[in-house]
Amino acid sequence: MEKENLEKSFDENTLNEYEEKYSEDGLWDKVKENAKSIGAGLIYKAFQLYYVAQSPNCPMKLKAMIFGALGYLISPIDLIPDFTPLIGYADDLTAMGVVMALVMSHFYIDDDVKFKAKKKIADLLGDDFVREIE
Repeated sequence: MEKENLEKSFDENTLNEYEEKYSEDGLWDKVKENAKSIGAGLIYKAFQLYYVAQSPNCPMKLKAMIFGALGYLISPIDLIPDFTPLIGYADDLTAMGVVMALVMSHFYIDDDVKFKAKKKIADLLGDDFVREIE
């Protein structure tokens, strides 16, 4: 599927549908069970979004979109099944990228968010995954 078609499919309504699939435990479990398939870069983006959503400065609408994107990552039912070799997480990356662009345009990702995301990766997956990001 072309990148433009994927991006069009991730509008706010789509992310809202997946918001109900989000749970903190679901996120940690998905990452631990599928870390190598998901990849360090996507996990880092997901954790950055998670910590942005924890901020009291993050508006509710943006939090909803973040939880929608994280719910999409957690859900096994999406445009490209996660178990598809090589491209299984391409649609998840696109959903994450759409929300990440909004988050970055408002400067919500600061050094504290980056630190917390890397620390969580180290806690869950070890320092090797953190080195892959750096």
